[in-house]
Amino acid sequence: MLNLAQLLVERKLIMVGGKGGVGKTTTAAALAVAATKMQRRVLLISTDPAHSLADAFDQTIGGKITKMAANLDALELDPNEEVEAYLDRVLRQMRRYAGPDQVNELRRQLRLSSQSPGAQEAAILERMAHLIEEGEAKYDLIIFDTAPTGHTLRLLTLPEIMAAWTDGLLKHNKRSEKLGKTLAHLTPNRSLDTPFDDPTKNATEGLDKRSQELTETLLARQSLFQRTRRRLSDSKNTAFIFVLTPEKLPILETARAIDALQEAAVPVAGAIVNRIMPDPGQDPFWAARFQRQEVQLQEIAEQLAGVKTLKLPLMASDIQGLAQLTEFAEQFYQDK
Repeated sequence: MLNLAQLLVERKLIMVGGKGGVGKTTTAAALAVAATKMQRRVLLISTDPAHSLADAFDQTIGGKITKMAANLDALELDPNEEVEAYLDRVLRQMRRYAGPDQVNELRRQLRLSSQSPGAQEAAILERMAHLIEEGEAKYDLIIFDTAPTGHTLRLLTLPEIMAAWTDGLLKHNKRSEKLGKTLAHLTPNRSLDTPFDDPTKNATEGLDKRSQELTETLLARQSLFQRTRRRLSDSKNTAFIFVLTPEKLPILETARAIDALQEAAVPVAGAIVNRIMPDPGQDPFWAARFQRQEVQLQEIAEQLAGVKTLKLPLMASDIQGLAQLTEFAEQFYQDK
């Protein structure tokens, strides 16, 4: 059985994912509340653009770290705002290496980039990477309310994606003869096979000062993502928890997501089966629903064989506010 208390005490990073509508955000919020009862300092972060974390606490949160309770802070990341901030940082950095006649073209390329596939993921992941590193000194535990599969798989390939994207900017520069050396250092063929090699080793050798500065800036970003990738792959540091309900689509999606993460050597701690309906008695309609649930629970046991699970009951009312989240968190330990 999934031991949530042990995870909350031993891990530094927990990511909660699952299909929309299964209670993922509520569970993430309750996990954060439960961790504070263990005297852990917690930062709870949502990457859900619907801002459902604020709904769970019945309190405005937004894009700045907000104190929710003793030892508990929360933050909501808006993907669109993160893209704008991300591209603004890139523009400020790249303007140092572009001539006056190239700045407008650079702006145009960045505007196009903001609508390109993966732009939001790249921006969110860079912010997540900084939050993880910066939060280590202040918090004992960071919990992300996010769908981890897509984010994580993109994170695993992001250094190569960033290098390829940088390639386009460097080639646009008319003086790319010297800056081409930077590209050669950033995208060696061996990088795909050895993603944990030190990308800064001999990276700026033989480059002029400006090219060195550009290389160091881009390598710093690559190193940031690679460090985050190591953290996410460390089972002693990180735990992924899926939330699902005993229904066909959540079961199938969760099984596929777990397979994808395990194939990528990302630690999956277990799954929470939420909203288990109690035995309704003799009512024909609810008895049929209950029987259907029993079939789906058996399918969960088969589809998630080898994955630790924890079953949580269907609550009598919606969960909203700190008091109800605290009450819901007590369900994590009922089976013990």
